Amino acid sequence: QVQLAESGGGLVQAGGSLRLSCATSGFQLSTSTVAWFRQAPGKEREFVSYIRGSYGIPYYADSVKGRFSISRDNAKNTVDLQMDSLKPEDTAVYYCASNSWAAATTQRKIYNYWGQGTQVTVSS
Repeated sequence: QVQLAESGGGLVQAGGSLRLSCATSGFQLSTSTVAWFRQAPGKEREFVSYIRGSYGIPYYADSVKGRFSISRDNAKNTVDLQMDSLKPEDTAVYYCASNSWAAATTQRKIYNYWGQGTQVTVSS
């Protein structure tokens, strides 16, 4: 049974940092794709980053490139999202997700496994 669980959200001032973690189980992390999405109030859920394949290749949305970093620990079955230089517009519920096909995609509809989300609030 595939399970994902996010942790690490909170309240931070603009310019600060947070580190989110996604604990995974039920699939082989080292050969899968795990992504982070976020959803702000009144907005669509949007892609943030993913990490894929045996080499752990990352990919980022333009809005977070250079500020966020995704990493993976295959031994602990976790995927982390380090968020630096946070802005108020980064405020959202952050979700980690995976899919049955190990597809490396930014398309939300392809991901069929989701965590419950963790709130990130950035104050100005």
